[in-house]
Amino acid sequence: MSDVERLLRASMVRFAIEDPASEDAQWCFQQYFAELNARFDSGFNPSLSLSADASELSAPEGALIIARLHAKPIGCVALKFHNASPAELKRMWVDQSARGLGLGRRLIEEAEKHARQAGVHVIRLETNRALSEAIRLYRQSGYIEVPAFNAEPYAHHWFEKTLT
Repeated sequence: MSDVERLLRASMVRFAIEDPASEDAQWCFQQYFAELNARFDSGFNPSLSLSADASELSAPEGALIIARLHAKPIGCVALKFHNASPAELKRMWVDQSARGLGLGRRLIEEAEKHARQAGVHVIRLETNRALSEAIRLYRQSGYIEVPAFNAEPYAHHWFEKTLT
């Protein structure tokens, strides 16, 4: 019965591109920052990290996708576009209450779909070693580890995927 309930909850999740300056987007980012701060060895200070502000995550420079369950935000992922350069996957977060629903994989799929529609051929991302679940998810989703491509102070792993 718990499997049926989990599958029903997962089927009710909706994804949409939203304004990164909205109240719900800011709430998602605050939850994301709080989790990073709790999980990283030295904490997390967003002002020290590479930027991903609202203007960079709004069309045409980027996009923010929010996952909702019963109209409540439960996850997000963002894209930053760089003209002919690879796009960046940013701000990937899933609420604790929604983990185990396959939401991370679905957020990546939504981001990749939107990136393809924008003409992107390659997506890159960086992540911290403390986020072992994310690292596993990226690898399972076809991202390969590559040499560092930026100077993100919190990153230990850099990944890239060629979209087909």
